[in-house]
Amino acid sequence: MQIVLLAIGKTKLKGVADLLEIYGKRLPRFCKFDMHVLPDVKNSQSLPPAILGEKESESFLNVLKSTDWVVLLDEKGFTPNSTELAAKISQWQHIGKDRIVFVIGGAYGHGKVLLNRADFKLSLSSLTFNHQMVRAIFVEQLYRAFSILHNLPYHND
Repeated sequence: MQIVLLAIGKTKLKGVADLLEIYGKRLPRFCKFDMHVLPDVKNSQSLPPAILGEKESESFLNVLKSTDWVVLLDEKGFTPNSTELAAKISQWQHIGKDRIVFVIGGAYGHGKVLLNRADFKLSLSSLTFNHQMVRAIFVEQLYRAFSILHNLPYHND
């Protein structure tokens, strides 16, 4: 099973990049993990937020395969606790897809076409986080989910 994390724009915060590296190195123990960062949309500062979200979504759609199980990180999605997220990941591992692709959009969220393409929408919290920080939070939660599924002592209930 391959797990792919798609994000838009380089990680500019060193602390976030450090956390991504730490947890990204731990995940291959459980799955094939890849993170792909797509370039920022050109001339994004001159675009209205809704158009920017649509253009970013087009970038994501260009790298998704028709066979992917697509999970959007979206503020309106299902908000699980860590154990529930682990259960979802376990469930998704058994649906016959080669890749589970988690998509973190930019600051203005996802466009309609990508929202319609999603198989599932997941929220990490009812709080709002910087879209770069979400990368580190999510990768840590992904590692935590696998540690739960493999009965490792990382997670404490």
